[in-house]
Formats: sequence, structure tokens, C-alpha cells
Amino acid sequence: MKKVRWGILSTAKIGTVKVIPAMQQGELCEIIAIASRNLENAKYAATDLGIPKAYGSYEELLDDPEIDAIYNPLPNHLHVEWSIKALDAGKHVLCEKPIGLTSEEGQKLVAAGERSPHLKLMEAFMYRHHPQWQQAKEWVKSGQIGDLRTIQTAFSYYNDDPNDIRNRPNAGGGGLMDIGCYPISLSRFIFDEEPKRVFGLVEIDPKFQVDRLASAILEFSHGTATFTCSTQLAPYQRVNIFGTEGRIEIEIPFNAPPDKPCKIWLETAEELHLTEIPVCDQYTIQGDLFSKAILEDTAVPTPISDAVANMRVIEAINHSSSKQTWIPVPWS
Repeated sequence: MKKVRWGILSTAKIGTVKVIPAMQQGELCEIIAIASRNLENAKYAATDLGIPKAYGSYEELLDDPEIDAIYNPLPNHLHVEWSIKALDAGKHVLCEKPIGLTSEEGQKLVAAGERSPHLKLMEAFMYRHHPQWQQAKEWVKSGQIGDLRTIQTAFSYYNDDPNDIRNRPNAGGGGLMDIGCYPISLSRFIFDEEPKRVFGLVEIDPKFQVDRLASAILEFSHGTATFTCSTQLAPYQRVNIFGTEGRIEIEIPFNAPPDKPCKIWLETAEELHLTEIPVCDQYTIQGDLFSKAILEDTAVPTPISDAVANMRVIEAINHSSSKQTWIPVPWS
């Protein structure tokens, strides 16, 4: 088998607009089916994207013996349920972030993966696979900025649409779940450890009852990470990684464009060096890396346990805000 045959659970916009077209450009991915709870929607997406099969239910897609792996871009509250069903159907699973509504729910998916160790399972945090993040990680590891001390992140957009699923609390809406998970993930990725405790301030939208502005401090063994995320601020994203001898700045850290180079700066006492990362699509890279793990039966780039660890930090931040005090990670 030279390519992994993929099925897509739902016609969610993240899939049809970004992920599927990118995976179709990959060397190891073949998208052969897409499903929706509405057959006409599935047929429309299949025609538009050149996908051979369309199904009017998720169950039908999971029953297709020709499908090797599932990409799950369903709403947050359906991630764990349908990822487990996909595993039970014998499919490898790449599931969108965040892994679920709680760390406890995420742990159920981890357990399901352990019951099927021959199947690959990973959370789709696409940014980690982009070369700009691999470069940043290497600069930190090799001591280019001295000792890592702190990371500062901002990530925001404006969305006050009452019909948008990101503004629905029962579906896992809110800024922390949608975009706050990125600053948490990258901080754990760059520090290469879990935070010991957190302090959070979370503002809830009185109409939608989801968080619209959140700021947090994460304390690691040798430094800190701070971030602000919001679903009701001007669109912006930026990351600065500071060490004792330099800093790294990433211009577009998360939604890296697939059609133009990305910029990353390394500043030391001697110079400010700009590196332009050649054009690439992080979704293509993610799909091929996951497919390679399937074809070669090797470990996936990021273990599913990482997704649960990220969720535990989100929960601790929310608990810290409600108690107005520092909270250990994990908290109980």
C-alpha cells in the first residue's frame, strides 16, 4: 500500500476548505470518501473536492472496508464519541483539537486507543509540524537563545455570530477551547514539560455563556509562559520566545499561510537574523506524517496522551479564574 485511504467524518468547513485540499496534495494520502448526516451535503462536498464516495451517515462511512483512516473534524463535543467508534471499526484516527470537552473524556479516547494498539491515534495540532516550529524548537534545544525563560503569545479573532458553534457552550465553544489551546500546547512543546501551576483570568460573554477573553500564566520548572486569547478582539497572532541570550519571534505561528513564505526571527546580542520558511502547507505535512506512521507502523509524531495533558491545563485555568488563585496542574 503506497497511500493511506482516508474517509472524512462531516463536511465541516475546516475540513472542506483547509485540511482536505491540503491532504490531497500529499504523497501518502488518498481521500476516497466523505460523510454527512445529509447525503446531499456529502455529495456536494464530494463533487466539489473530487472525492469518489459520499455517504449520508457517519456509520456508513465507518463500515466501508476500503477506508484505512478517518479524519474527524466534527464539533468538539463529538470528537471522542466518533473517534472511539472509528477505532472500534478498525480505522486509524486523526482527530481535530481539542480532544474533547474534558480531560476525563479525553482519557476515554486514550483508553480506546490502548485497546487497539495496532491503530494509530493522534490529535490534529497541525502547527507543530510546520517547519517554522521545528526550527524554533531546534534553536531552543541548541542554546541559540541561552536558557529558555519565558514565552509570550497573543491569539485573537472577532466572532459574535450567535449561530456559530464556537459560541455554543454545550458544544465546547469559547476561546480557550478554540484558540487558547494553541498557546498552551506550544508552551508545553517548547519547554518540553508540563506546567506546575497556572493562574487564569477568564471573561464570560453574558449572552453566549462562553469565554470571550482569557489571560493566563503557566509556571514551568525553569520559567513561565503567558498568553491572551480572545474571540472578540481584532484578529492577531504572534509568539515571542525569550532566553537569557536571545529571543525567537514567529510572525504567523498558527494559521501559517500555505501560499507564501513564513517569517521567523532569531535575535541575539550579535544580530537580528530573519529566516524565511519556504512555502508549504502544514496540513499536508500533518497528513503525510500520520500516513507514514501507518504505512511504516511507527509511532505518530505526537502521542494522544499529549492531548489529555493539554486539556488538563485548560481546566486548571478555568478553575483558577473561578477561585481567583493559583491552581496546580492537574488539579483535583
